[in-house]
Amino acid sequence: MTARFSPLDRSALLADLRSQVAGLEHAGSRPGREDAVPLCPSLDQALPAGGLARAALHEVLAVGELGGPALGFIALALARSGGTVLWIAPEPEAWPPGLLRFGLGPERLLLVRATRQADALWAMEEALRCRAISAALLFSPGINLTAGRRLMLAAEAGGALGILLRTDSAAPGPAVALTRWRIAPLPALEPDRPRWQVELLRSRGGAGGQWSLCWREDDGALEDEALAPAPSRRSRVG
Repeated sequence: MTARFSPLDRSALLADLRSQVAGLEHAGSRPGREDAVPLCPSLDQALPAGGLARAALHEVLAVGELGGPALGFIALALARSGGTVLWIAPEPEAWPPGLLRFGLGPERLLLVRATRQADALWAMEEALRCRAISAALLFSPGINLTAGRRLMLAAEAGGALGILLRTDSAAPGPAVALTRWRIAPLPALEPDRPRWQVELLRSRGGAGGQWSLCWREDDGALEDEALAPAPSRRSRVG
């Protein structure tokens, strides 16, 4: 479902989104309210909340194409938030089969097309304040500290997981979120096992870190390759 709006019809958009969210709730998609969204044990241990904190804003710097491989990692976090997800972008092109492999089904997605930064920030703030939304993703070239503070307060009020996605740069500017990540693709060794280099650049109250991660689509697990068991002699020979 995609919502399209002009700067003059925000009230209509909000009413439409509330109606759509209500329909998803009726279908059994109401999110849980755990303190954090689990990623994988190695990352979770590095985060004070024991995972990606809800009721907070997180920033992801994508190495390479903005709508490229980093979206797989983000889709995994959104899927594990447990409920309805709002996806806000100038052109919200979400490829359902690609997202589904990370557990994010199209029935849980609300797509919002916001070509102006002011409209996108408004939609993100309203989404984060809505207790029926489990997570919200905003494609953004970057926001200032004032806008970041407003989004943090909205997330704290509503309990949602907020993610800002932007392209990595040599000077990303001041951090406006609880955590800041850099995600780069790694060559896939198998078609159904995408890999990422994930770096935690900032974590308020925690330490940073860097991991090479692999998504195992067959059993739905995110694996730290540094801790993965070595292949047996039998599998190496075979």
